[in-house]
Amino acid sequence: QVQLVESGGGLVQAGGSLRLSCVASGNIYSIPVMRWYRQAPGKQRELVAAITSGSSTTYADSVTGRFTISRENAKNTVYLQMNSLKPDVTAVYYCNADIRVSANYEFDCWGQGTQVTVSS
Repeated sequence: QVQLVESGGGLVQAGGSLRLSCVASGNIYSIPVMRWYRQAPGKQRELVAAITSGSSTTYADSVTGRFTISRENAKNTVYLQMNSLKPDVTAVYYCNADIRVSANYEFDCWGQGTQVTVSS
């Protein structure tokens, strides 16, 4: 059984920083792509950033320059460094990954989410 577990969320003042972590565990062959999504109250879930196993990255326009996604392939871990935080990034942040359990089988996996709250 494969699972994603996020950590690092919390309450921070505007202008502060947080670093989210997400560890994938279980019977894993490879993880081609890992992503961070977020969902604010009353809004749809949106993609924040994504990173491939080769470290190619993609960011939502709203976080470019303030957030950095990275990963450690050997640890099946992805990070999201969030700087210069503003109240409008308050949301539940979810880790998502394309998990391969063999060379021929891949599925979409989600973490349980971690709350990020930025106070003004």
